[in-house]
Formats: sequence, structure tokens, C-alpha cells
Amino acid sequence: MADTVVGYGMYVDLIRDRIAGKTIISTGMTREVQRVEAAIETALKGDRVALVSSGDPGIYAMAGLVFEMLAARGIKVISALKAAEAPVEQAFTIEIIPGIPALCAGAALLGAPLTHDFAVISLSDLLTPWDVIEKRITAAAEADFVIVIYNPKSKKRHWQLDNAQQLILQHRSGRTPVGVATKAMRPQEEVTVTTLGALHRVEVNMQSTVFIGNGTTTRWNEFIYTPRGYGKKYVISS
Repeated sequence: MADTVVGYGMYVDLIRDRIAGKTIISTGMTREVQRVEAAIETALKGDRVALVSSGDPGIYAMAGLVFEMLAARGIKVISALKAAEAPVEQAFTIEIIPGIPALCAGAALLGAPLTHDFAVISLSDLLTPWDVIEKRITAAAEADFVIVIYNPKSKKRHWQLDNAQQLILQHRSGRTPVGVATKAMRPQEEVTVTTLGALHRVEVNMQSTVFIGNGTTTRWNEFIYTPRGYGKKYVISS
């Protein structure tokens, strides 16, 4: 049980009814370093600290930054499991609790778009140069991966998704099925199934995850799925 909860304001608000009575430290967007610094300093003082993220903490979230900052400060870390078996003095005990990432939540709402190889790419160029992101998009498109796009569009970053769409259209048909899941598994969730050629007409924001099919991805009724290859090896038709 945590004594202190640290997180982005919106994520803290989502669980506020479950953390009543605890010390809460929250910050706004782009203040990730400050949040992790506050969590580390609070933990070093002896508090049990929970640093919350959306989805899974190890996927485009805070776990990596925690390790990066602990390593930069030379702070020895030990897993909670090993600490329970044999406590180590002067060691920072850490436990990563897995969650449901947006790609899993969105895929479940859309059908089964990820049942074959896929690549996950964030369009946020705040920390990754856009030319690097372009290379990754092109490589994934050329290799015919299903492509999952995180952070597709914000008020300040409104052109990146259109750019990605055009890059992918160089390697696959405009009829390729595409699914967009917004606020997946949360109140007011929305799901849209469209095509790669029409993706630019769909309303997308920072709470959206975009699923771009590969050469075999199929739309069936309101769902999309990517065959694994069973139909080529086994008789599956009636």
C-alpha cells in the first residue's frame, strides 16, 4: 500500500476516489522529469510511493524514466520480490505493476487486428526527432507490419498523422482497413473503422490509438482482424 501517489493530473483524477487520504503529488503535461524526481525524493525519505501512469507503465510511460534517473544518480535498485526474500540495506526497492496498454484495449474493441506481427510507433516528436520517426514508419510499412500509432495528434502537433498516412500509402493500398480507438475502456470510449485512404477524415486526438492493417487485414462487419495464416495451412471453411 502506498503512502504517496504521484502522477499526471488527469490520471490522478481518474483514480482519486481510490486514493483518498493519501498524499498526492500531481503535475501537468510535459513535467515527467519533475514527477519522477518527486517520487524518488519522497521514497528516499521512507515513504512507499506509487507513480501512476495510464495503460502499462513500461509502454511509453514512466518506468523507463524511473530507471534512467536512478541510474544517473547511482542509486542501487532491487526488485520487490528479491527484497522480500532477502532485504538489502541501502537499496531502492522497486516494483513495476503491469497494466493494460492502449494497444491491447483498443485492439479488443476493434476485433483482432494484432494477431500477427505488428510495430508500435509514437508520432510525438517532443523527444524523438521527426526524421527518425519517418524512418521507422517507412520501415514498418515496407515490411508489411500492422502499425499501431500512439500520440497521433494534438492541438500543437496536427500534421504528423497526415504525413504518416502518406508515407504508408506508398507501400499499401488506400483500401487497407484502419481502426481508431479513443478513450478505450474508459467512459465515452469511441471506435471508428475506416480505410487508410480516408484516415485523414477521422477525428483523432491524443487519447486515440490508430491501428493500420497490413496486406491481409480484413474488415468483417464492424470489426477488423488480421489472419495469422491458419487458412493457408488448415481447412477452416464450412
